[in-house]
Amino acid sequence: MPNEAMIFAAGRGTRMGALTQTLPKPLIPVAGKPLIDHALALIDDSTIEQTIVNLHHLGDQLIDHLADRDITFSDETPRLLETGGGLKQALALLDGDDLVTLNSDAVWTGPNPVTVLLNAWNPDRMDALLMLIAPENAVGHKGQGDFLMGPDGSLRRGAGLTYTGCQIIKTAAVAGVAQDVFSLNVVWDRLLADGRVFGIEHGGRWCDVGHPEGITLAETMLRATDV
Repeated sequence: MPNEAMIFAAGRGTRMGALTQTLPKPLIPVAGKPLIDHALALIDDSTIEQTIVNLHHLGDQLIDHLADRDITFSDETPRLLETGGGLKQALALLDGDDLVTLNSDAVWTGPNPVTVLLNAWNPDRMDALLMLIAPENAVGHKGQGDFLMGPDGSLRRGAGLTYTGCQIIKTAAVAGVAQDVFSLNVVWDRLLADGRVFGIEHGGRWCDVGHPEGITLAETMLRATDV
């Protein structure tokens, strides 16, 4: 069972416009607390024991914000490594063979996606387990979907369910990529060819806060859940 997690927090947040000129996107407040605190709350409510956060744009502010927490930082200040490269660099800070990854710019309702993944993880048949969401539950997301899921949970590429940024993945699959800067799509494509990528459809709603309008959408979604 994975007991480590990595939160991706190194993006420049360019789609946020002026909001991220002086503030890293993970510190943008949504419903009264910074985005990264929403992600950390999911980890705190799970069995995960160690958390790594990667840094790039205005990383010092994130370090200051998280100073009172037991967080390990992976510094990407010299150059942004994308999701796969960022995770590959962070492997030196990890002890286990698998871990949870989570985006810092999403807000959720419903079951804790981290706990749902942990309960479903089966390393004998899986190298990656992705949390997906149906288009009607992906608030403010305009994509056509990323994966089609079979009856046994196995995944293939196609317009269907949307990847939420939350997964469990084996570290060996990432370490085996030769490049230093690459997307996690490179890893998934290799694993998909071997039938080792599976998915779960989340039972709540999800909002990717990637642009300024997403803040209002996320807060409206959370208020509707609280009523």
